[in-house]
Amino acid sequence: MTATVSFPVPTPSGPQTVTVSYARVGSGEPLLLLHGIGHHRQAWDPIVDILATERDVIAVDLPGFGASPALPDGLNYDLPTTTAVFGAFCEALELDRPHVAGNSLGGLLALELGREKRARSVTALSPAGFWSEAERRYAFGILLTMRRISRRMPLPLVERLARSAAGRTALTSTIYARPARRSPEAVVAETLALAQATGFDQTLRAGGSVLFTDDVPGIPVTVGWGTRDWLLVRRQGVRAKQVIPRARLVRLPGCGHCPMNDDPALVARVILDGSR
Repeated sequence: MTATVSFPVPTPSGPQTVTVSYARVGSGEPLLLLHGIGHHRQAWDPIVDILATERDVIAVDLPGFGASPALPDGLNYDLPTTTAVFGAFCEALELDRPHVAGNSLGGLLALELGREKRARSVTALSPAGFWSEAERRYAFGILLTMRRISRRMPLPLVERLARSAAGRTALTSTIYARPARRSPEAVVAETLALAQATGFDQTLRAGGSVLFTDDVPGIPVTVGWGTRDWLLVRRQGVRAKQVIPRARLVRLPGCGHCPMNDDPALVARVILDGSR
């Protein structure tokens, strides 16, 4: 089921109404899925049906990405605001401390929701926030380049490139280790999602000073990192384990930054195991 929900988010100047688009499928304990910057909820499509055999899966578009409108004026795209948004989102859908899995920016948000006791378990796949300053600048430079290219490419060219494995590699090899596995339709859709993301610039600016430095005690935490992640390099996973010493650190062989496409069965198993 695809739907939207609007709900109030408290701010110092009073409540602001935020609208979020999401898709929901399956049954069982709730599992919230959060995508990365410039992506959309369809990033999870390769594994949603597997997860839905055991979980009530809610895949969302972050505010200003995918089908979710931008945040209203006065709300920042920073970590405290976005965490508050998803706390309010869970209340609106009557999700009582869901399991949360996230990728990249979504992984950082998942960890923050766990730290604030808003999640019953967290699985973070290549989460942001464990970088050195040089690694952050490198990753942000790549993201900005991807954004500029996506905005300048005419749609017919994107569609033509997406028809071939070589073209899909050219368009998405930064985030996928096995880009040829992505369907042409998915590659076109996510290229458009990156180009049209109204929240991209403000989210990236807000992320410039972000470091995740707190433990996440009291709940199960799994951190997964692809061995072929060229955007957030895998040594950042070791730092995550140092910050969250009780976390389970899982190596994802042959996977890139968005591992859900590269090895759906493995990533689904990691998430389900982490939420048991």
